[in-house]
Amino acid sequence: MSLLAQIQARAPQAAAALVSLLVLNSSVFAQATVTVDGSSTVFPVTEAVAEEFQKANAGVRVTVGVSGTGGGFKKFLRGEIDICDASRPIQVAEMIEAKKQGIEYVELPVAFDGLTVVINPKNEFLKELTVADLKKIWEPAAQGTITKWNQVRPEWPDAKITLYGAGSDSGTFDYFTEATVGKAKSSRTDFTASEDDNVLVKGVAADKNALGYFGYSYYAPNASKVKAVPIVNAAGKAIAPSATSIEDGSYNPLSRPLFIYVNKKSLARAEVRNFVDFYLKNGPKLVAEVRYVPLPADAYAKATVRFQKGEIGTAFAGHSEIGLHIDELFKRPLVTEPRPDSNGPKEGEKKAAEAKADKPAEKPAQKP
Repeated sequence: MSLLAQIQARAPQAAAALVSLLVLNSSVFAQATVTVDGSSTVFPVTEAVAEEFQKANAGVRVTVGVSGTGGGFKKFLRGEIDICDASRPIQVAEMIEAKKQGIEYVELPVAFDGLTVVINPKNEFLKELTVADLKKIWEPAAQGTITKWNQVRPEWPDAKITLYGAGSDSGTFDYFTEATVGKAKSSRTDFTASEDDNVLVKGVAADKNALGYFGYSYYAPNASKVKAVPIVNAAGKAIAPSATSIEDGSYNPLSRPLFIYVNKKSLARAEVRNFVDFYLKNGPKLVAEVRYVPLPADAYAKATVRFQKGEIGTAFAGHSEIGLHIDELFKRPLVTEPRPDSNGPKEGEKKAAEAKADKPAEKPAQKP
């Protein structure tokens, strides 16, 4: 006979009280948990916020997982987590699934990041890369054909290129391929892919002829192990990633906003509301501490209004955009229905086209 059965037999009232207490405690613990998963790029920001929030709210537990943006959205749309960390906007298929599952979401930009292209510090020949160079290296047609550095530019050495990049479930992979190749997820596959950016850092640091990419926050603390490559921007200038160049947009087209997506139903719970409020109020300080670039102060204010009002939907209609300024995100109406296709130029693409049109004719290599 179990202990509870013995108590029930001898003292029914005590047993009932014990059961009630156990149920109450389990309920309290369940309600006092905030669950987050998703992007490895956004992870350091959310982890820092979670640590500080838990110090100030001892009764609340915040769990932060790293499944990649795509993996995080899968859990989010199954209703398994309260918040999805995302290094890209929600996509068409995910919007459709959200509608199907009855998941309403609040889209909140929380920081800037600059995808950083890195090489081994012993690499002395590579001083800059154009978008055209990156496309030549990473497009699907490069697989099995562009295997040496001198095949990218003839003046570079006859040495094998070893490539490291984000896994296909990563929002970083989606954004990088769209910014360089011109289509999200369009990439050669013969490279070392990982959702763990530390694996990529170690790989490039150990190989003189390696090239890789990951978020700026992973580059900054590893600047002694790998070297960032300046990228030729739309104005024809080679710009290295930095807090300044990412914030002012001169490091393009590889600068991007980062997001959290909050399940609106979860906002009915005080711990989730309080965590999101804490995130937006303390974001600028904590974002900077983990080597990301904070949004402008008014962007956090606008995001707070959106969160407080529970405004659902996305400003992207299911399609990532390159070169989009943060101000534009708060000018657009939020939608829950995806744009059915990506025909026609998007705002970011229009700006890129205008910039290219203004460039001198002698710089065709800057064309994406």
